[in-house]
Amino acid sequence: MTYDTIRKIIGGILLVSLIVIGFSKPFQEYVNTPHHITVFEGQQLDFAKAEPVTATLNSNNDNMAIKQDAHSVSLTAMEQGKSEMFLELAGFPIKKVDVNVLKDFKVIPGGQSIGVKLNTVGVLVVGHHQVNTTEGKASPGDLAGVKVGDIITEINGKTIEKMSDVAPFVQESGNSGKPLKISLTREEGKIETELTPLKEKGEANFKLGLYIRDSAAGIGTMTFYHPETKKYGALGHVISDMDTKRPIVVDDGQIVRSTVTSIEKGSNGNPGEKLARFSNDKEVIGNIVRNSPFGIFGELNHGIKNGLFDKPMPIALSHQVKEGPAQILTVVEDDEVQLFDIEIVSTIPQKFPATKGMVIKVVDQKLLDKTGGIVQGMSGSPIIQDGKVIGAVTHVFVNDPTSGYGVHIEWMLNEAGIDIYESEEKAS
Repeated sequence: MTYDTIRKIIGGILLVSLIVIGFSKPFQEYVNTPHHITVFEGQQLDFAKAEPVTATLNSNNDNMAIKQDAHSVSLTAMEQGKSEMFLELAGFPIKKVDVNVLKDFKVIPGGQSIGVKLNTVGVLVVGHHQVNTTEGKASPGDLAGVKVGDIITEINGKTIEKMSDVAPFVQESGNSGKPLKISLTREEGKIETELTPLKEKGEANFKLGLYIRDSAAGIGTMTFYHPETKKYGALGHVISDMDTKRPIVVDDGQIVRSTVTSIEKGSNGNPGEKLARFSNDKEVIGNIVRNSPFGIFGELNHGIKNGLFDKPMPIALSHQVKEGPAQILTVVEDDEVQLFDIEIVSTIPQKFPATKGMVIKVVDQKLLDKTGGIVQGMSGSPIIQDGKVIGAVTHVFVNDPTSGYGVHIEWMLNEAGIDIYESEEKAS
């Protein structure tokens, strides 16, 4: 047998061995085990392993407990801190897994229907109109370069906070003939312009040729309340102006209780809607300090209850959410919060904030009969899985009202100014 023949035989054996190892269960488990795991105090993490693989913890760390058998490993987080787990095959380490244990964290899930009142920064331009003068028709605002979506923040150097602040300047300018010096906020920055009001034919008043608005109102659903800080999150998506379709820049706002009066059932191509009214007492239960892609946020004046889950519940991070059964809390009649079954169709473990982390599907026949699935006003309904708050309903699929998107709870907590990773930083 020649040297080349022996070399080819050995090479073939090595190639077959590599292929066998690559398709072996121990190797597949090695590939699929994450390099980094984050859990909260008291939580248990289970994952499968092949029989020849063993798991051990760094001897310097006592914040984790480990149990294992031939086919699984169970990690229990004892206390805040960092640890390391090693996977070994035939006595050789094949992978190191960093484990971060965060301080125990819980929130009270919502589900209540809320009324939302937003006050904008300045006044929002939502349209142009023509002023019929003795010389013809024209829109002073359009001539001045004011665009729909602009926010008027100052006139003649004076701060504009509400619509009633505008009228005196308009009449004064019209009577004097001096143009108004207007400061606008636009997406690309601050804009300065001059606008000369015109008098409507047959009337005494002067006009800007603009439609403006200083507030907006609607309904949505409360997602969570954090008792220690009194901070809350709701809606799960940004509130945009119905005319400009742009996010509303919030100066301040309030949330009040609301009562669902009826449901417009959803169908393919036609999303349904909760019809609701603000509660009769119009009691302000909290403020609004932020309107972001992840919802509205602020502080509540006092704690709230939904009658089903009134004690703080743990949360799940995005990588802990799994496909399968879950529930949502929402109101479909009066002010009663109810629990309905859904399915997590897909979920994405996200390292960075993103609004569409889950695809969900309503499977509860009672809810399907009542609403047709996900309807407007249901945004913010908390999603519960395995006794943990995992996120909130955000959007419905227009062509399939039974399905829609959900956002992971950790990104809403981040937007609320609640740092669940603070303990990780201290442990670093």
